[in-house]
Amino acid sequence: MLKSIEVDEKIFQDAVKFYGTVFNIPPLASKIYSYLIFDFDKVGVTFDEFVEVFSASKSSVSTNIAMLINLQLVIDINKIDERKRYFFTNDEYMKIRFEKIVQKMQDELKLLDDINNFRKNKDETYIEKIEAYKSLLNKNIKNIQESLNKL
Repeated sequence: MLKSIEVDEKIFQDAVKFYGTVFNIPPLASKIYSYLIFDFDKVGVTFDEFVEVFSASKSSVSTNIAMLINLQLVIDINKIDERKRYFFTNDEYMKIRFEKIVQKMQDELKLLDDINNFRKNKDETYIEKIEAYKSLLNKNIKNIQESLNKL
């Protein structure tokens, strides 16, 4: 079987390392995701191609693809005239990823307020630092939300 996409080995290795760390996923999942990034024409990659390209067991490939789908990094499509599933990177993932980041920052803001309200000792230095931190969080939330609206 021929590879359906052309991959630059150096960029691929950099991507595997980067996405493995950023998404905290196993090496094979990172390889699958990084490989899919090179599918610029969105032709899709089949399960069998992953097994062959990575010389991995069907079980390992299946487990890692399931993880990537669960994390919303990858989607799968069945073409009408074929039984095979084709895998693609999820084009919506950038938006999903940053929405999650915004939600975490909003959760942290609420937690900081709750802790500060409970705190009995009102140390001015501490309050100034927390307010500066909250201001930074709010600016980042606003910036990310503005960018998300453009996506």
